[in-house]
Amino acid sequence: MQSVKVVVTGPFNAGKTTFIKAVSEITVLSTERQVSATSGEAQGETTVAMDFGRITISDDVVLYLFGTPGQERFSFMWETLSEGMLGFVLLVDAEDSASHEDAKSMIAFFRSMSDVPFVVAANKVAPTDMKTLRQVRSAIALSDEIPLLPVDAREKESVKAVLLGLLYRILDSMG
Repeated sequence: MQSVKVVVTGPFNAGKTTFIKAVSEITVLSTERQVSATSGEAQGETTVAMDFGRITISDDVVLYLFGTPGQERFSFMWETLSEGMLGFVLLVDAEDSASHEDAKSMIAFFRSMSDVPFVVAANKVAPTDMKTLRQVRSAIALSDEIPLLPVDAREKESVKAVLLGLLYRILDSMG
């Protein structure tokens, strides 16, 4: 059985926990806490350490999914979670243009940690919405060779398509 460690990262409120919960075949270990009104971010919940889930792709491949916190103040966890990863998914909320600068800096951070394959998943984008995908690619200055995949983080099949896209890139990099 081949185990593949995948990090799911992205800015605050991009949908990382939802993404992992949509596909995990185990109960997701989640460290979400209430966001205080004084933090400057929208109220709700945020991941403060990590999310953890697992999905079996085939009889011989299992993906272990590690979700990061979205705020830079938890970047020490980004470094810890990036150890041993074979690839990462950067999830960005296509409707939140204010988070695009954070997405750019997170890509740079994770690429500095490890030279592994990655994909960017634009949450809340219909698969046929090429205009929005182009806008997101431009906003985060994503080069054309990096896949930008539409995703609905609530939908299992949509999330699986993103993970398979990453897995194919990982396999290509190994052979």
